[in-house]
Amino acid sequence: MTLHPAFAQLLMPQRSAVIYAFKGVISMALALFVAMYLELDRPYWALVSAVFLQVRPESGLVIEKAICQIFGSAIGGVVGILILAFLMPYPMLALGCLTLWIGLNSAAGTMMHSTNFIYAFAMAGMTAALVVILVMVNASTASSQSVFEIAQARISEITVGAICAMLVSQLLWPVKVKDGLRGHARNVINKSLDYLALELDPEGSHDDRHQHADEILETLMLLTDDSSAVVYEGPEGPGRARASNLLCNKVMSLLAVVQILGRFQRNHAELMTPAFRELLTRVREQFQAIAATDSYEEGYRLAQALRRRLLQYRSDHEASSPIESRMTQAALELVADLVLVLRAYNALENRDNTLLKAAKLKPHRDLLLGATNGFRTALVFLIGAFVWMQTASSAALMLMILPVVFSIMFARLPQGIQSFVLKRLLVGVMWAIPVSLFFALGLLAQSSGDFEILVLVLAGPYFAGLLLLAERPTLPYGLGFCIPFTIITQPANNMSFSIDTSVSTALGLFVGVSVLFWVFRLVTPPDSLLMQRRLLKATAADLKDIDRHDQPEDWFNGRMGDRLLKLANYDQGTGTRDRYMTDLGFTGLNLGHVSIRLRRLIEGRRTPQVETRLRRWQMVLADTYLLSARGEVSSDFREASHALLRALHGDAEADPQIANVEGMFERLALTFERTAHTIAEATGKRLPANEPVEGNAAAS
Repeated sequence: MTLHPAFAQLLMPQRSAVIYAFKGVISMALALFVAMYLELDRPYWALVSAVFLQVRPESGLVIEKAICQIFGSAIGGVVGILILAFLMPYPMLALGCLTLWIGLNSAAGTMMHSTNFIYAFAMAGMTAALVVILVMVNASTASSQSVFEIAQARISEITVGAICAMLVSQLLWPVKVKDGLRGHARNVINKSLDYLALELDPEGSHDDRHQHADEILETLMLLTDDSSAVVYEGPEGPGRARASNLLCNKVMSLLAVVQILGRFQRNHAELMTPAFRELLTRVREQFQAIAATDSYEEGYRLAQALRRRLLQYRSDHEASSPIESRMTQAALELVADLVLVLRAYNALENRDNTLLKAAKLKPHRDLLLGATNGFRTALVFLIGAFVWMQTASSAALMLMILPVVFSIMFARLPQGIQSFVLKRLLVGVMWAIPVSLFFALGLLAQSSGDFEILVLVLAGPYFAGLLLLAERPTLPYGLGFCIPFTIITQPANNMSFSIDTSVSTALGLFVGVSVLFWVFRLVTPPDSLLMQRRLLKATAADLKDIDRHDQPEDWFNGRMGDRLLKLANYDQGTGTRDRYMTDLGFTGLNLGHVSIRLRRLIEGRRTPQVETRLRRWQMVLADTYLLSARGEVSSDFREASHALLRALHGDAEADPQIANVEGMFERLALTFERTAHTIAEATGKRLPANEPVEGNAAAS
């Protein structure tokens, strides 16, 4: 199973698990000491806060998560106060408003991609729930002052844990985000070069191409998420963030442009001259040579040499057709983007002030998916609230708190990954219960209550749990162990050792995570095919909107990265081998870049008549894209292209740029027709008798 980035970004680069666990124990001991020294009401929430910050403990990420944690807790505390201020006499309405707030946070978290920002929404929901529920438990003694004190205590406890974890991360064996960025960047460049060579290989495998593309997209999203945290790592941080964003953006451009050449070579080889076929062979060999070098300087030199060779080819060879002219230009654009990718990689270590700022890859936001996840999290909370109202048991409180946090954190994961994570989370909870009841509480009940004894007893289980957090496959086990262990033992200044309360809390945690697991299994997101269709419609909408932005290439790349990854994940989830929906996503990426390059080519010819025809052409382009995605062939695109060409020609003499545009239109028309036939075959549609079936676009 391919590791989804929304889960993979929870994971840290490989390092010494022992050192990581040792640092985690120190940060948690410090958080507990400060919380107990300040005599906070529930010091164990400071421990919970510190545990969450041990996931991805690179210094910049810890700072970012700490800020998100504190900010989310503060917002949640304010919302909790407001709910109680207006609805304290009406507990059912208060719970209803709290449910709505939790659902909204879950839906908003689904719209994010970075785990740290998702975590801010989880904290906002959890803190509001804690404030409201803890006041309602003792409603008879509640007052405005007590409400404020409870909110202040919860925010203080979370803040103490976050600050302590942040200090330890900075002072003891700090690990920097920039090191991870360099690794991700190196990885994505090597995979991209392999993918470029594979696309230009006539014998390349369709499955291999998709595997490389999937891995590139996953790494790109990891890189763009981490770039937001590197800004906290000194004065060079913002520059590294810009370099990362530029690298991600230009890799998206590489993926778009190389498919022009790869699909043309595979599906229309009869239109290629021997000289151009030989040129593509040389380009592929040069990509392999760049990938083989371990020096930035050598790779950059080879890329520039390849660019000069392509310019020389264009100067020495007269194109045999407009479409070959377009293909030669596409090869030049490809190498120009590769040069920028290499420069951006170098800027991650060495400042390069000449690089332009690029847009960050943005998460795709689907309101339907957000509403589904919001409803699912609200349902988890309502089940806990119903049990609590029926039993008035303190155990039911845990059904309303911790499952909500996990629901918001994991809502963005695909269904298969969710089941994988939640099963292991539940196993971690099952291990935490006996260790808490029979080991930690058993020893602490016989101790003198000194802080030193408390730390010594808790250090062993926490060290073991943090070792699990340090490894990718066992991370859910560690999270499921450390958080429940903390909540069951509830270390504090004056600990009580009531076995009834501890067992009740443990039971509530186990049932709560079990409810979460089954709600996620039974309330599933919308059908994969429906979500893929919505992704394609969103792409078509962006194609129509592309002329309204100052930096259209950056804007379009930023919106397509997560969209393509979602299409790939949905295709992987269905188990189909043809992957035609992913191919359609890449076609959409390519259409956006073609639209942008068309405007550059005709910049000096945009008369009012050309503007009118161009707007019409862009609308027809997007509509034809959706028609081909349904397996339907339309002649509208060719007609709109001919009308635009007539407007461009006017009374002017023959222009090589116009020949380039003509070749661009012919290549797009062939792509639409080939795609429509492929989708019709894949979905069992009946093809028009007068439409010949061309090569399989799924093989593109």
